[in-house]
Amino acid sequence: MTNFLVYLTTGIATGCAFALVATGFVAIHRVTRVVNFAQGVFAIMAGFMAYALLRASVPHVLAEAIAVAGAAGIGLIVGVVAIGKRGTPPLASLIITLGLGIASYALIIVIWGDQPISIDGVRGSYRNGGFSMQYQYILIVAVTALTFAGLALFFGRTYIGKALTACASNPYAARLAGINVTRMGLIAFALGGALGGLAGVLITPLRQIGFDSDVEIAINGFAAAIFGGLQRPGTALVGGLVLGIAEAMVAGYFRASYQTGMALALIIVIMVWQASRRTEIE
Repeated sequence: MTNFLVYLTTGIATGCAFALVATGFVAIHRVTRVVNFAQGVFAIMAGFMAYALLRASVPHVLAEAIAVAGAAGIGLIVGVVAIGKRGTPPLASLIITLGLGIASYALIIVIWGDQPISIDGVRGSYRNGGFSMQYQYILIVAVTALTFAGLALFFGRTYIGKALTACASNPYAARLAGINVTRMGLIAFALGGALGGLAGVLITPLRQIGFDSDVEIAINGFAAAIFGGLQRPGTALVGGLVLGIAEAMVAGYFRASYQTGMALALIIVIMVWQASRRTEIE
């Protein structure tokens, strides 16, 4: 029973990080109709930036905040390249994000080298009898909860949030109402970068990241995102938690090497299920 609780809490924390990445996918796709294959890069870049800042003796919270802001800036740059030119087809933008993601490997190696890194997180753990849970896991869950609450307020109460929702619902009507859809798309990319960066600084203390770790993060984030059809942040959160818990159970009771395969299998199952639902509706 103790092992089960350990796997469960580990899965919830990891699933929260997946959900943040997934929500970045959702935020960008809703507004631009582009699947951003550079989403995992934002998490890796933020992790490496936090690592460099901490080595330069920048205080922890400030280092992570700067890293997340830096990831948002990188997201904006990716957005400018991918959708900055009006009329760029979503497929072309998708390929551009894929190319930028691959190109980021060279940039990371040039700046930080090709060796995996990690950073210190919140030290200590909560203990109750034979059960133990690192405080870093509690931090991830708390930050994720606050982030999703903030996103709900942002989309429901602010002009920019409502404009992003309008672009997601009907970009043509939004354009007629005077909303600059391209600008909203760039904001969505910056938001996706910030969410990916937040996931990166939260998860880097738990696992080492390298220049190519974005693949695993992107796969898991995408699997969680398609749980809601790349349209709903709430279902992306549910998808992230389901995936995180399932992977933790697989790693705990079987082998950790099966985790990525399970994420890919989940993607296939959900896509087949969604395709069958569309066929039934039509």
